[in-house]
Amino acid sequence: MKAILLREIKSFFGSPVGYLVIAIFLLLNGLFLWVFDGEYNIAQSGFADLTPFFTIAPWILLFLIPAVTMKSFSEEKKQGTLELLLTKPLSVWQIVNGKFLGSVVLITIAIVPTLIYVYVVSRLGMSEGNIDMGSTMGSYFGLLFLIAAYTAIGVFTSSLSDNQIVSFITSVFLSFVLYYGFEGIAGFAGNGRDFVSAMGMDSHFESMGRGVIDTRDVMYFLTVTILFLSFTVFKLKSLKS
Repeated sequence: MKAILLREIKSFFGSPVGYLVIAIFLLLNGLFLWVFDGEYNIAQSGFADLTPFFTIAPWILLFLIPAVTMKSFSEEKKQGTLELLLTKPLSVWQIVNGKFLGSVVLITIAIVPTLIYVYVVSRLGMSEGNIDMGSTMGSYFGLLFLIAAYTAIGVFTSSLSDNQIVSFITSVFLSFVLYYGFEGIAGFAGNGRDFVSAMGMDSHFESMGRGVIDTRDVMYFLTVTILFLSFTVFKLKSLKS
């Protein structure tokens, strides 16, 4: 698995892909949070918190992560190297986890520079340091789980087709449905609103953003991540047999 992980990271940073992903994520966040006028502009909000960042980051990642993962297995299929990869002395789970962790590491690296926002926002408060660190760290923690779930979905969709565009679109669609789809449906669910809403990632991500890490939220993200990685393993095993 380590060999697959290192190969993935090397492929990302051995080409412009890795640097481009990090640059796009930081650029889009920087523009929305500090340059463009609107509700997401921190300087104009009047509040020393990072709520705008944690509001738009999941939507940016909704498109960015599928762009990273779409080649995970699609490219292997297209180049005819998937069969060779499956014959290596590695279990299918190790191969899938290596691909998965490689993408997670890249996106996590893109997230790390945003920690400077915490320092900047704390300095912008009427009294320096006046920022809810519990809520902020909880949101970062939730963001990591969200990245894992998005990545697992992206790796799965990349195993379905040798066309990277198809993998990208499918991943964006599934991620959108799981992130916001249930929240939208909940508005029509009447008394079952809370139950339907709890099936989506948005509800659990917001819950972590309150600064209290509930085991139900952690288990939800772990379940989604493991479920889609299992789907990927099942799909690859069907190709291997």
